[in-house]
Amino acid sequence: MQYSRTQIAIAAGAGVLLVLIFFGYLIWLSNQGPVVSRSEERDPLSGIPLSIALNPLRDRASERVAAQFMRAMRDGRCREQLAVWEKDYRKNYANFLCDSEARHPLLSWDMAEWEDAPPLRILHYRGTRLNAPAEKSTYQELFSVTLENKGGEWVVTKYDAMY
Repeated sequence: MQYSRTQIAIAAGAGVLLVLIFFGYLIWLSNQGPVVSRSEERDPLSGIPLSIALNPLRDRASERVAAQFMRAMRDGRCREQLAVWEKDYRKNYANFLCDSEARHPLLSWDMAEWEDAPPLRILHYRGTRLNAPAEKSTYQELFSVTLENKGGEWVVTKYDAMY
């Protein structure tokens, strides 16, 4: 089947237009913050949006540090993660967290909100926990991990959870 010059020009023009739109979208995304949009509906108790759309081009370094911290908490390495906290005023809080994490282990989590207040970043999550190690029932709760940017490296400085 032969194509006319007009058909080839239309197809090429459409292809170029699609490529330009794609690269325009990438440029727009690169100029956006880590959260592209938040839902209008909010959790009535916490005020956190029910859903957020995260920028796929965001810097995920803080998320990786938070995920590593939460995996360690889930895997029973709480005392190891909070060893630094045992040396200052947060010692009692660290003991409370480790005891509570042992009684209500974290099973899974999803990002619920992202707050930037340089040099701090607060990542809020919706987590699923076991009611008790002997029980099979679970419950959902909000918790947050606060990270501080210390010389380009993210460090967990606070972990807030309600058990």
